[in-house]
Amino acid sequence: MLLISPTAAAPFAVLAAHRLPHIPAKLFAFAPNSKPLPFGSSSLSRLRPMSWLGKLGFGLGGQSGATDAVSSIAQGPDDDVPAPGQEFAQFGAGCFWGVELAFQRVPGVTKTEVGYSQGNSHEPTYEDVCTGRTNHSEVVRVQYDPRQCSYYDLLDAFWARHDPTTLNRQGNDVGTQYRSGIYFYTPEQEKAARESIEKQQKTLNRKIVTEILPAKKFYRAEEYHQQYLEKGGRFGFQQSAAKGCNDPIRCYG
Repeated sequence: MLLISPTAAAPFAVLAAHRLPHIPAKLFAFAPNSKPLPFGSSSLSRLRPMSWLGKLGFGLGGQSGATDAVSSIAQGPDDDVPAPGQEFAQFGAGCFWGVELAFQRVPGVTKTEVGYSQGNSHEPTYEDVCTGRTNHSEVVRVQYDPRQCSYYDLLDAFWARHDPTTLNRQGNDVGTQYRSGIYFYTPEQEKAARESIEKQQKTLNRKIVTEILPAKKFYRAEEYHQQYLEKGGRFGFQQSAAKGCNDPIRCYG
């Protein structure tokens, strides 16, 4: 018989009290329908099952005020500032590794970062997002020079990279973090996005499920996720990020 001390059982009591489900097996094993953790990552050794509860406001005190404060930060606007003469754009189109590489190749794009946005917890980690409980989307924040690259060029790359008709799924990656989304910074970007989605819908037989929302606070993902495929991915096979490159993108390296 396995005996559990009251101290060890305390976290599980908190889980039960809030009727929260078990942490998905995705965090502990490579399921066939989910994105694997990066090779060589220390993510599993750093896994803290209770950490994401605190970020949602479920501390041992369970104070609703903390939840509201955390959510208001996460739902606030992206207050970072692009470099002089540059503009930001933000997209969600499935696993951010391949999406980032696609945007890296667009002439006029000067910087890309992958991260998490549109969620309800502050400073989420990859493990937090993988639980499916923070509502974050895996996104790429693109910095571009509008004198060399138009927002429409970025929209073209966005549509070409993924299937916008599959809800919360891209290929074998399933979950709300893989949803299709265009997150605008200006009224002009919103207008272009809505015009673009109408144009794109005419070319497809199924309904587009892409969400168009204001860009919210951007949480930069862990360093090992940044430029992941360009650096070699899981297997060390580097993929070109050269401008104009059209080599097929291998999603996991």
